[in-house]
Amino acid sequence: MQIDKKLEQEQAWIGDALLGLFARDWILKREKKIDAEMFKHMTSNNFLNNIGNPTKIEAKIGRIYKNQGYTKVLDYLEKELIPVFLKQEKKRIRKAGRNR
Repeated sequence: MQIDKKLEQEQAWIGDALLGLFARDWILKREKKIDAEMFKHMTSNNFLNNIGNPTKIEAKIGRIYKNQGYTKVLDYLEKELIPVFLKQEKKRIRKAGRNR
C-alpha cells in the first residue's frame, strides 16, 4: 500500500517527536543523567538508516501512536530500535577507544 507523501511526512513529524521523547526518557533511566551526545546518536538519520529509511521509520512510529497509542510505540521502540542502538553504541565506543 502506497502512503500519500504528505500523510507520510505528517506521520513522520509526529513519530520524530515520539522518538525524541522516548530517547530522552530511556537515556535518563539508563544513564541517570542528561546525555545529549547519546540522544543525538539515537535519534539521528544516520542511526535510523541502520534500520531502514528514516522517514518511513518515523512515519511508522507516528502511525502506531495514532492507531494503538503511546504504550505500543514504547513496545515497538524497545523491540526494534534499542537492540540496534546498543549494538551500534558498543561499536562506536570501541572505535572511539582505539582512536585515542
